[in-house]
Amino acid sequence: MELLTPDEGHMAIRSARGAIEYVVAKKPKPALKLTPVFNEKRGVFVTISENGELRGCIGLPYPVMPLGDAIEHAAAAAALEDPRFPPVRKDELDQITVEVTILTVPVPLEGDPSKRPDQVLVGKHGLIVRGMGTSGLLLPQVATEYGWDAKTFLDHTCMKAGLPHRCWTYNTIEILTFEGQIFSEKR
Repeated sequence: MELLTPDEGHMAIRSARGAIEYVVAKKPKPALKLTPVFNEKRGVFVTISENGELRGCIGLPYPVMPLGDAIEHAAAAAALEDPRFPPVRKDELDQITVEVTILTVPVPLEGDPSKRPDQVLVGKHGLIVRGMGTSGLLLPQVATEYGWDAKTFLDHTCMKAGLPHRCWTYNTIEILTFEGQIFSEKR
């Protein structure tokens, strides 16, 4: 996967911020001259924080639409549709910070489930846990922010999926890893 340049990362942030301000306050979206990378299908997550606390985070883990569209879609959903939070209000727009994480395609961890922690690189990998009719995802930066080791990261991803911790040891549970390129607004 081709990495985005710092300028493209700035465009991604401006696009996400513009989509949030459009859906929350009907402000016009910024006129951005996007580079060809924004036409490539990529997975992406948009995270909204307020005073250092999570305020919304939604994304598309798989490359199902062009990156430019995916960023706008994820940003609007993070602002209005994250079930953990009320929708972002117009009076909060100056307090929120926007982060965009561009994802690589998730790949399954192969081999003995008890050895999965040895394959997880904390700080590099994000995780998806799939099984029993549900799934959960945690971005690579989450484990670093909380100081988790690989087993704790796997446990928390299981819990995010609504599954028991240590479900990563089950043969019936699929664990996928991905990497993320992170761009953040500076406040």
